[in-house]
Amino acid sequence: SSVHGHWMLVRLLKQFPELKEQAAIRKLISTTITVNNINQETRYFNSPLSKSFERTYGWAWTLKLHEELITWNDPDAVKWRTALQPLCDTVIQLWRRFLPKQTYPNRTGVHGNTAFGLSFAIDYARTTHNQAFEAELIAAAKRLYLKDKAAPAVWEPDGSDFFSPSLMEADLMRRVLTKTDFLNWFNSWLPEKAVKHLTILPVVSDRTDLQIVHLDGLCFSRSWCMYGIAKQLPRNDSRKTLLTKAAIKHLNQSLASVVSGHYGGEHWLASFAVYALSSEN
Repeated sequence: SSVHGHWMLVRLLKQFPELKEQAAIRKLISTTITVNNINQETRYFNSPLSKSFERTYGWAWTLKLHEELITWNDPDAVKWRTALQPLCDTVIQLWRRFLPKQTYPNRTGVHGNTAFGLSFAIDYARTTHNQAFEAELIAAAKRLYLKDKAAPAVWEPDGSDFFSPSLMEADLMRRVLTKTDFLNWFNSWLPEKAVKHLTILPVVSDRTDLQIVHLDGLCFSRSWCMYGIAKQLPRNDSRKTLLTKAAIKHLNQSLASVVSGHYGGEHWLASFAVYALSSEN
């Protein structure tokens, strides 16, 4: 949560340079993303018992933060991304060692979700032109997911999901397949009946509950997945309109909860909301 909170702050600084809090944000990040702090984080990953720490959720957000900094022409961004580079290099090394060993994907709706991690890693590899890393990630995605059919979408959501396993997988595959190949795969993975089920808004019955409030995050992650998937579908595909409208409804459902006053949601939901609102996705 700390890492994607930092990503959110950087994203907002880039998009809104006149933000009144910008000086305070820059001062804060300059005390957290430092050479000494990042070197300490990097050393932790080099411990034998820590090589799977935050695999792959924290790994993915670390790369997303660095990607945001790399694409920003700003003196502070240069300083921060230079400090962060050793940790990203370590994460990439860990990931490349892990991929050949990953026999099965993690299909959970929380941190360990493999499709989410691969999606962000692919984005990073493409932004940094790391073709070897990208090729390994794409090969893993196809090996783990290409043969999947008939997503058990009716089982979603789980009571603590902040990811939709079905939609997150599709959001990954639209990154690695051509539009034609993706459509063929998607037709087998999520037919219209399954898509309709996933457009039903989750009920968030208690935002003070640290697990139930995850469902607000599900609204945001569903929204960014739906929007990304819809862009890949043909204009005459009924699921395109269905997903686009549902993406907006899911976003609107939980935006107010970003400032609910309860720590369980406030310490992380804003970053999910900002990512869902980002026009590049």
